[in-house]
Amino acid sequence: MTIYAIGDLQGCQSKLSELLDRIRAECAEPRFIFLGDVVNRGPHSLATLRQVRELGDTANMVLGNHDLHLLAVAHGIRRPHPSDTLDDILQAPDRDELLDWLRRQPMALLEEGNLLVHAGVLPQWTAQQTMALAGEVETVLRGPDWVDFLRQMYGNEPARWNDRLEGADRLRCIVNALTRIRFCTADGAMDLAASKGVETALPGYMPWFDVPGRRTEDVTVVIGHWSTLGLTIRPNLITLDTGCLWGGKLTAVRLDNRSVLQVDCPEYQRPGSI
Repeated sequence: MTIYAIGDLQGCQSKLSELLDRIRAECAEPRFIFLGDVVNRGPHSLATLRQVRELGDTANMVLGNHDLHLLAVAHGIRRPHPSDTLDDILQAPDRDELLDWLRRQPMALLEEGNLLVHAGVLPQWTAQQTMALAGEVETVLRGPDWVDFLRQMYGNEPARWNDRLEGADRLRCIVNALTRIRFCTADGAMDLAASKGVETALPGYMPWFDVPGRRTEDVTVVIGHWSTLGLTIRPNLITLDTGCLWGGKLTAVRLDNRSVLQVDCPEYQRPGSI
């Protein structure tokens, strides 16, 4: 199958349908990989989640911070944010089935020389190490103590990876890197408060993908998460959150030849309103 990576949906289901139709018009047997944040802040989180799940074996997704937020809100661990659009999922008759499916989705995928995660990776991690660390989180999320893990998942510390980290600190650091990172120092200390463009980096910090000698330079890392970056295509980096939620575009990239498909999106949320 030909693989198309698709940026953050965030509940924009009508745009998802439009983009899938465009892809199917040019490819007879596409496979889709969604880069996380399937739900929240857009108008149709429930319909979006159902549609992604109903794609079955033709689709995969990696978990993003909004997907994990949904799980935490559903179990009373986090309070809903005023801009959340999760009520339709929380009140749905198939709520439990959908949430159980969601928690079993991967944190990272390695496909044909492409490492797909929601936000990024720490510069000290290789692609294979990233997959192994993602697997540690996946094992807990799919296990019997997954709700207890969600209770310990939030926080910005430890901000720097250490192979000797254990328990909740270790898992929290992995989750923060895979689902929240934008900026870090050369030695991998994350600034998890920053959320704007690359020009807003604090002294000593840089976009994680610009750290010299990062150990994932031998693969193409494909991410969503950072809408102010827009579409970026480099030899070893593709960024695909093009701000569908903010009146931008929903974007897919065909991974074998890097051709781009986009659909225009209405402004579901006003930039700066959240």
